[in-house]
Amino acid sequence: MEIRGCPLPEDRLYDLEHDVWWQAEADGSARLGLLATLGAFAGPFLRVEFRPVDGTVAAGRSVATVESVRYTGAVRLPVDAVVLERNPALSTRPRLLNDAPYADGWIVRIRPTGPPPGPPTLEPASAIAARLEERIVRERIRCWPATPDAELYEIGSECSAVLSRLNEELAGRPAGSHLLLVTDDPTSPIEMVRWSDQTGHTVVAHRREEALHQFLVRKEADPKPTRRPRGGAG
Repeated sequence: MEIRGCPLPEDRLYDLEHDVWWQAEADGSARLGLLATLGAFAGPFLRVEFRPVDGTVAAGRSVATVESVRYTGAVRLPVDAVVLERNPALSTRPRLLNDAPYADGWIVRIRPTGPPPGPPTLEPASAIAARLEERIVRERIRCWPATPDAELYEIGSECSAVLSRLNEELAGRPAGSHLLLVTDDPTSPIEMVRWSDQTGHTVVAHRREEALHQFLVRKEADPKPTRRPRGGAG
């Protein structure tokens, strides 16, 4: 299911208080990871540090710390468990926590040492959906198909100036980068379609909230324009 655009898979359990999911495996172990909403709130993760824990780790204890530019927090176990495996990919690709939070971005594989986990600590998606939606609204969380590498706010600018700033920002970034553009220009939906045709870069998603338009843009490695630029826009 999706909650206001944020994915919430129904094939696992959740500890909403600590922003973690739990997915049981056939051998009795389970994988633990972070909710996509935390990644959307925190922005691109820059670092994952695993704690050197041995033996049974008590519920509520941390097994790792994650860090972004605007967030640092602990990854806590919802139940007593032994850590069997740490995701080695996260050491070099912490962005997996943002880009694939419910797949390759898992954090640890664990084996519970107590009773089978369940409510109230771990709950299905249907049980936390309403509370998660309240949090999304309260904290103004915005989930996108890809995590923005940067945000560009152009309020009160004409479309020509907005597109000029967008081009400048993309020029200094590697292919595959995603940029979130926020503008109050009422013509921006039309102009962004034209811009994409002229530059060959992709408008991945568009969202409108009151007077503001938000565009998630991806810089292509081999952009293929389908329309020639023309002057006088905006």
